[in-house]
Amino acid sequence: MNNEIIVTGKTVEDAVLAAVAELGASCADEVEYTVVEEPKKGLFGIGATPAKISAKRIYKGEIFALNFINQLVKDMGLDVTVELKDADGSKDAKLIDIQGEGAGVLIGHHGDTLDSLQYLANLAANKRVDGVKPPYVKISVDAEGYRAKREATLRQLARRMADRVLKQKKSVMLEPMNPYERRIIHSEIQGIDGVSTNSIGSENNRKIVIFLDEK
Repeated sequence: MNNEIIVTGKTVEDAVLAAVAELGASCADEVEYTVVEEPKKGLFGIGATPAKISAKRIYKGEIFALNFINQLVKDMGLDVTVELKDADGSKDAKLIDIQGEGAGVLIGHHGDTLDSLQYLANLAANKRVDGVKPPYVKISVDAEGYRAKREATLRQLARRMADRVLKQKKSVMLEPMNPYERRIIHSEIQGIDGVSTNSIGSENNRKIVIFLDEK
């Protein structure tokens, strides 16, 4: 889909803003442009010429996800800031970080509300817009540093339960967890001699069992 247009403005920045509006983009990050002509001031305003750019819309899933979260917190009347960042570990991953006193309501019990927001943000990021499907991107959503705090709590829980299994020689079953949290528990237990893990149950009711490793 070729949607390249020629736009003019008093400055290059003005031309870009005009392109954003004409292309139906939500922000300048969704517009790719080339400067065709730099603006000229002229002499005493005589002979002045505007900036001219060639611009086209680019479809970036992370911007769609960011717009979705921004609209949601606006509709909820939350006093928070929302920032798009690069996520660690992958060029195809982005983090939407929410900070502010009102961010706590977006976390929920053990992060269940945050997980739901993350799911919806990924749907927004990877949907077709104007018949165009943007490049795949994985979106993580965090609020007030909850993810890091929860990971630290889960690793501490894994070590504590492993110690109980080693002392009492009995298996321990943990509460149901989502796949992300189960991976943290499995990862922590792998580094502890004498115990292993297994997951039982189905779908959202899967639980981890920590047991003695006979080997």
